[in-house]
Amino acid sequence: MIKIREAIVVEGRYDKNALSQVVDAPIFETKGFGVMKDKELLRFLREVAVKRGLIILTDSDGAGFVIRNFLKGSIPQGRVLQAYIPDVMGKEKRKQQAGKEGKLGVEGMPPQVLRGVLLRCGATVEESTEPMQPRQKITKKDLFDLHLTGWPDSEKRRNELKRALHLPQHLSTNGLLEALNVMFERDEFLGTEEDNDD
Repeated sequence: MIKIREAIVVEGRYDKNALSQVVDAPIFETKGFGVMKDKELLRFLREVAVKRGLIILTDSDGAGFVIRNFLKGSIPQGRVLQAYIPDVMGKEKRKQQAGKEGKLGVEGMPPQVLRGVLLRCGATVEESTEPMQPRQKITKKDLFDLHLTGWPDSEKRRNELKRALHLPQHLSTNGLLEALNVMFERDEFLGTEEDNDD
């Protein structure tokens, strides 16, 4: 597994699942063409791109290129890297039949291919010869302690937090946790949240 600085955006959850076996990085989904109508998601992806850079990794079919070109035109120049999977004919194991163009998508690519396309696109591999102090991440327990999960009013509080941070409202709890870890150091977030609770 390689650890890279940039976040990655893919089309859907199966792509995300495949990629998470290869790379240690935040991975976000466009929900297919959903990103074209979801202003909050697009705003969030722009913020991620500015903060740490964004790699676009879509399928190699026509739909994948429509999504890729939309994102490329919507995110500040110089903050996006383009990763391209090869054209390989076939179908993913979970599908009964191949897609419209008969090509494998991101989810169907072998791990070594995904690793290679990320390295070739210019992803920043984070490696160090000396031990680094591990970054303290926001955890599910932190969300529970802040009443953002596991409490009667947790959904309401999560929705308020997403609005305050201009995050997509449809983000799942796990997606919210991943987004928070992109945006904040743990101490910074806990301090912010404590201030908001006063």
